[in-house]
Amino acid sequence: MLSKKETRLRRARRSRSHMRELGATRLCVNRTPKHIYAQIISEDGGKVLATASTLDKELRSGATGNKDAAAKVGELIANRAKDAGVTKVAFDRSGFKFHGRVKALADAAREAGLQF
Repeated sequence: MLSKKETRLRRARRSRSHMRELGATRLCVNRTPKHIYAQIISEDGGKVLATASTLDKELRSGATGNKDAAAKVGELIANRAKDAGVTKVAFDRSGFKFHGRVKALADAAREAGLQF
């Protein structure tokens, strides 16, 4: 029987292979109990174009493991992606369910102008 982490990574691998076939720039999200991280990764997967997380100086004060913090990270990653010249991405949720903090980050990034 596979562990919870192994099944999550299996789901992530499946969706990433599909994004690689499409040749899409991806917004990759990772979450831990205390923090949430987001990266914009190039089409070939070899270069990180923009990053944002609750570890950034402007977001570190206050709670970092809730939906509000995730929404702030979503806005920040969208703004940094625009600065890098990226407007359209594929959302890579890394095998996590699309609810809670992952959904809050995605909704905030959409409202800030990213298309996915």
